[in-house]
Amino acid sequence: MRMIWLLVLLLAFPVVALAHDEMRPETPTLTVSETGTMTHAPDTAFVTFGLEASGKALAEAQKRNSAVMSKVMDRLRELQIDKELIQTSSFTVSPHYRPLPTRPTDAPPAAPEIIGYVVSNMVTVEIRALDRVGTVIEEVLKAGANSFHGLHWGLRDEQSVRLSALKQAAAKAREKAAALSEALHVKLVRVLSVTEGGHVVRPASRVARMAMEASAGEVPISPGELKIEATVTLVYEIAPN
Repeated sequence: MRMIWLLVLLLAFPVVALAHDEMRPETPTLTVSETGTMTHAPDTAFVTFGLEASGKALAEAQKRNSAVMSKVMDRLRELQIDKELIQTSSFTVSPHYRPLPTRPTDAPPAAPEIIGYVVSNMVTVEIRALDRVGTVIEEVLKAGANSFHGLHWGLRDEQSVRLSALKQAAAKAREKAAALSEALHVKLVRVLSVTEGGHVVRPASRVARMAMEASAGEVPISPGELKIEATVTLVYEIAPN
């Protein structure tokens, strides 16, 4: 009998502790979020272009592609673009099939017939002399590139600008928390958590269309500014003032 009562007491303790935890009030909190924004002129441009060559045989398509890409690479070297700044971003080989003739619905399906191949080579070039971006685009197209996949701007030291945006966002979040605590007649006890995030907003570029339509003269390029945004969210413990 004594053992039974001891077992009952041991089983009761967790229930009492659990009930005590459920009765504990939640910590009141105040959450604020702010965004810091910094603008900075870009110092780097990334141009992506490509070449598609076709042939009845795979070797023929590859030979045509390689011949034109060699001219493009030679032109980039003449423009004093270092090889470390030229990167092959995509290389694909696709078969070209003969269109299937119309057939009766009850006829067995015909086997696809390969009548040629298309070899596609895409290259991204990093350009650090922004006044030469238009010249590079024009000369690459003249050398034989037949597809243009876009232009975007960047910063070589993006991290320092982003840190400045984070500091601005944190200061604005603290200021907002102080204003809210004063208006709500509570005091800020301590920061419980900090969450940060951010991204770079790059202006849209119309260079691809302009480059393909340009018939003479240098392609007009305007780098504008980059907008770097960073967000900080603060969670404060609060107490009655």
